[in-house]
Amino acid sequence: MGSYYDVDAILTDSQKVPCTFELTVSGLGFLEGNMSGDMKQGSKVELPLWLGEMLALSLNTSSLVTLDPPSALAPRVMNALKADPRMVDLRALAPHFYNLGTRILEIFEEEEITEVLNESFKSRAAVIADQAHNPRGALGEGADFMRGLDENERQLFRAAHDSAKAVRTWMTDLKKK
Repeated sequence: MGSYYDVDAILTDSQKVPCTFELTVSGLGFLEGNMSGDMKQGSKVELPLWLGEMLALSLNTSSLVTLDPPSALAPRVMNALKADPRMVDLRALAPHFYNLGTRILEIFEEEEITEVLNESFKSRAAVIADQAHNPRGALGEGADFMRGLDENERQLFRAAHDSAKAVRTWMTDLKKK
């Protein structure tokens, strides 16, 4: 969890996650579009992560809602990441994909998801570093991959690109002396 003022953390916590109500709650029907009714037990709705987590952990004896992993972390996505992480458009799944994964893993202890996300990030980071050092690749055949980067990967690209540029400038300055 980031700082209170961390925009990325705020955007991650606003990501919708599927929730199932375990109890009937009067007056919450508006969450389903039923303006005057109750939220019935067994109702499935998508709520912002912060709200779903709060409702799932709100009662001491049993939870008000059951939180389900979001579609961005569904088994089909995990299988695609296992097969070839470079081919998955993470941005289309969730702009803050890795932050969402981290937040979900704070709630669910899923070792397989942890492993898949770690391996995917490592694999994609190598390609990102290569693209950052070779801007023509990022504009040419690597353009589709670059569009699919999540926010963490975009920051990594910027840092790698800026550092490569700084090294080239430093080398040029050395040669002038």
